[in-house]
Amino acid sequence: MVATNVRPPAIKKGEDGEGSLQVHQDASMNIETGALVIAVYGKGGIGKSTTSSNLSAAFSHLGKRVLQIGCDPKHDSTFTLTKRMVPTVIDILETVDFHSEELQTEDFMFEGYNGVMCIESGGPPAGTGCGGYVTGQTVKLLKEHHLLEDTDVVIFDVLGDVVCGGFAAPLQHAHYCLIVTANDFDSIFAMNRIVAAIRSKAKNYKVRLGGIIANRSEGTDQIDKYNERVGLKTLAHFRTVDAIRRSRLKKCTVFEMDDPDPEIQVVRDEYLKLAKGMLEDATPLEVEPLKDRDIFDLLGFE
Repeated sequence: MVATNVRPPAIKKGEDGEGSLQVHQDASMNIETGALVIAVYGKGGIGKSTTSSNLSAAFSHLGKRVLQIGCDPKHDSTFTLTKRMVPTVIDILETVDFHSEELQTEDFMFEGYNGVMCIESGGPPAGTGCGGYVTGQTVKLLKEHHLLEDTDVVIFDVLGDVVCGGFAAPLQHAHYCLIVTANDFDSIFAMNRIVAAIRSKAKNYKVRLGGIIANRSEGTDQIDKYNERVGLKTLAHFRTVDAIRRSRLKKCTVFEMDDPDPEIQVVRDEYLKLAKGMLEDATPLEVEPLKDRDIFDLLGFE
């Protein structure tokens, strides 16, 4: 089972944040199992799905029962695990006029690489609804079918560059949030906004910042500067390795790559180290986001 020392401390219930109009979680939908629940965030196109799928694979190689939930209408979070674009929860529910009791587990959950179970929440057509509702329906299905009881790790892979309730909904279920970023201004600027969202949600939910994952970056000088200022820490660093790009094209995780490139093993080891750290040594971080203007002053070359 998951180590008990990774649970964040209890928090006082409060408001979601000034001006919040987010979708609020039904208390009956709390994920109250022994599973470690992680939400992965970051700027759009930064590599969240690749990171999430490889992290899921790493947890599975550590002997954990893993469930990955894609929370993006593009529904491409899990295709490197399943080798295909699986049907989404919202599409399957529509076929039964949203009578979830008519569904079987195999209608919406699919087994991927090394036993990782995969779900794509999907989403409403553009401009017609809220992704937070879809996330809620997905968790509802998981509970109705008792699918969380035999799971050690749940990973929510969340869409980027959005600040609505759909963006924030997985934070209502997670213990920790990991932020994927590159060593550049735009990625760190987006990360700072995510830090602010998590800080707001932490007033009312158990979610805490676990740390960041530096991705597609040879150096981390700008990330390090931001971390030192706000109290964040880097948990893993993935440089620009062509094997990662090739794995995506081959529709597989880096753990499946049959390739002589020696950098592949380095990447695998880094994912395994990250997964083991989250299981054994995760620490909630108290982080104070910067004002937008302060990031402009902080980052860049002198």
